[in-house]
Parts: sequence; structure tokens; C-alpha cells
Amino acid sequence: MTVPSSVGHCVFRIWTTMEILTVPMIIFFLSVFPAGYLCALVYRRFLFYKSPTVIHLFHTFSGLALAAFNFGSQLCHSAICVLVQFLMLRLMGRTVTSVLSSFIFQMLYLLAGYYYTATEEYDIKWTMPHCVLTLKLIGLSLDYYDGGKDALSSEQKHSALSSVPSLLEVCGFSYFYGGFLVGPQFTLRNYQRLVGRELTDCPGKPPNSFIPALKRFGLGFVCVVIYTIFSPYYQDSYFLTDEYENQPFWYRCVFILLWAKFGLYKYVSCWVIEGSCILAGLGYSGVVDGKHQWDGCANMKVWLFETTPLFGGTIASFNINTNAWAARHVFKRLRFLGNKTLSHVTTLFFLAIWHGLHSGYILCFSLEFFIITVERQAQALVRDSPLLTKLANSSLYPLIYVVQQFIHWLFMGYSLVPFCLFAYDKWLKVYSSVYFCGHLFFLVAFLIMPYLRKALVPKKERSQKKQE
Repeated sequence: MTVPSSVGHCVFRIWTTMEILTVPMIIFFLSVFPAGYLCALVYRRFLFYKSPTVIHLFHTFSGLALAAFNFGSQLCHSAICVLVQFLMLRLMGRTVTSVLSSFIFQMLYLLAGYYYTATEEYDIKWTMPHCVLTLKLIGLSLDYYDGGKDALSSEQKHSALSSVPSLLEVCGFSYFYGGFLVGPQFTLRNYQRLVGRELTDCPGKPPNSFIPALKRFGLGFVCVVIYTIFSPYYQDSYFLTDEYENQPFWYRCVFILLWAKFGLYKYVSCWVIEGSCILAGLGYSGVVDGKHQWDGCANMKVWLFETTPLFGGTIASFNINTNAWAARHVFKRLRFLGNKTLSHVTTLFFLAIWHGLHSGYILCFSLEFFIITVERQAQALVRDSPLLTKLANSSLYPLIYVVQQFIHWLFMGYSLVPFCLFAYDKWLKVYSSVYFCGHLFFLVAFLIMPYLRKALVPKKERSQKKQE
């Protein structure tokens, strides 16, 4: 085992910190904060009582300015897609043809962007905010289509559009500074409610959202600090070094666990620190138990993310609005297939392609499906087995929780390896170095689960499940 000297470790630390703080990343961070917060303050102070036209213009030009600041002339890509989407709504109307045309055009444009800008690193380029915009515009076409239907679900009623929006309205919605760069996803109806001064805890007045936005920023800042301090020690590039390969098996596994835990703070910090939506009022979600809620645009449930020992819990706490968009516009609209598993697989495949063309995305979401399937079977086993239920509720639970968290984060990191390393030769090298332990662990668990049920679940319980 090769142990780097303290001097070498310090050099490695400085080099990786410089690698993290690239100029595009600094520009991007400044665009999220303070620029996003500043735009929200300008809107509250000077534009809140102005006409919708003035507000749309402000949102459009402030968003375009952020796009130009980050990507220069490449902002033309977003402008083209917004204009084409508006023309489709106007010329094709509320038709299936319009929905399919929107989906095909927007996805093909995004995938072409991925193809022509692809590298083997995670770069900040115009395709990053464009993937957020793609979902917005596809969702816009679906919401407009729903507005012409007679039978709608309560969810669809909340987002369906009764009339075709104007070009200025679509531009304001698309370039709104609180969601253009990193999300969150929100509907045009919610944007219309914002412009109409409906999203406020003080009817007709700017919302009392300064403190909630400040709290969110404070939480995001803590996440930024954690990422900045620890992520230089757990870089993607280390996986491909001889030093990593020469480490003991246990070290390689623990490195994967810590790499995932601290690396995810890059995404957590961006989604949490983005409190400009709360400050503007878009995050207002009504009153629950007598308290005004500001989680309408929350993309992270930080407490759940930090404490859940379940893979499903992490997924439920992470990138919430994108997952909700996929559930609403893909999974639920595939009801006609008559098979939840097929709908689930199709949804995950869509999300994989939406992220990019690298093989790592497909593998990551395939692992997610398999892991969640096994986890649900394990949860059902614990629930149906009196012995396991008693054990889970015993004084041994703290120890069980620690073991469960270790397994959870080890294999969460394992499934994220292809997502972050992209290319086939890279993630295969890492998986080979840990002997494909994640694949083997969940395959064995999947195969023995029926036998465990037979041994641990009373026959009466098993027969009732079969009848259900």
C-alpha cells in the first residue's frame, strides 16, 4: 500500500482545490448567488406592483443576462427552443401532435447539444441549464394540452392552462432567474400566480419571505463549506490512479462511500442556496397547521437526506422537483401501458437519456431500479416477519441503523460511480477494482429473498399476500 507523504498530500490538496474552483464554476456560483437574490430583491422593491408586461420583461432580460454572463453567445440555443415552443403552441393548438412535436424537438435539440459538446469531464456549459429548460418546455406543452381536456386529476387542474400564453409570458417563465440555471422545475400556472401577486402570505403585498430565504441561504452556505473542505480529498480522478488500485479492498469501498457523501454536496448546495424563489414568492405553498409554508420550490429535503437509512429515502429527498416532473408527465401518463414496472423502467430510461448520452447514466439508473426493487422486498419482509419486526423495534436498532447507513451510503456511492465517471472504460475500471461487489450483493439479496420469506414469514401471512 502506497501512503503519500504529508508534503505530497498538501500539494494534492492545493491542486484539487484549484481544480474545483474553475472560472466557469465561480461565474456560475455568482449567478446563483448573489445575482439571483439581487434580482429577487429588485422585483420585490420596484416591480411587485407593476403590470405583468413589465415583470415579464424584467424576468426575461435578467435571465438572458445571466445566460450571457455564463455562456456568451451560446444563449441563442435557449432562445431558439423557447421561440419554437411558442410557435408550436400557437400553430398546433391543443393536440397530441403538438405534444409529440414538442417532446421530439426539445429532446433532440438537447441530445444534439450533448453530442456536440461532449467531453469526459463534468463541464459547465450551455447544455447544463438547457436540460432544465427542456423539461420546462415539454411540461408547458403538456399543461396546455391538459387545459382542453374535460376530465383532469387534481394535480392536472392545478397546472392546466386555460388559454395559450403570450410569447413574453413564455420568455419570462423560461428565463426566470430563480430557476433558469439549476432549477427548480415549476409550472407556468405557478409563474402566472407569482406575476398576479397571488403567491404571498400578505394578500396584495410582497411576501414576508426574507427570513425563510435567509435561512435557506444559511443552510446552503453550510453545504458549500462542507463541499469545499472535504471534496478535494475525494476527487473523481483518484479512482483512476494506481494508488487507488493498490489500496486494500476495504479502503476502496470506504473511499467510494465518502466520495459520494461529500461529492453530492455540490448538488445539494446549489439547490439549497437557491433561495431567490422564496424571496420572490414563487416558493410560497400556502398554510399548513396555521403556518405559512415556503417549500413550493424546495428541491432538497436536507434532514431526510442526512438521516434516512433507505435508498428510497435519499431519492425522495434529492432533486425533488425533477422527480415530481417525471412522475407527473412520464410515469402517470404511461398508465395506458397497464404495468407499473414497465412505466417505472420507461421513466428511469427517459431520465437517463435526459442526463446525457454517456453509458454511465444508463447503468446508474438501471442500478437504481434494481436496488429499489430489492429494498422494497426487504422492507416487506421486515414488515411481515414477526421476528424481524421485533428485532427492528428492539434496543439493537441503533446498531442496526449504523449498519444500514453504511450499506446505504456504500452502495449509493457505488451506483453513482458510472453517473460521475461517464465513460465505459472508467467506471468499469472502478467496478473491477471492487470486484463488482454492489452487483453481487443485490443479486444475491434478490435471489435469496423468496427463501427468507419462506423461513421468516408465517404461512398465514404468505397466503394472505398471495391473495392480495
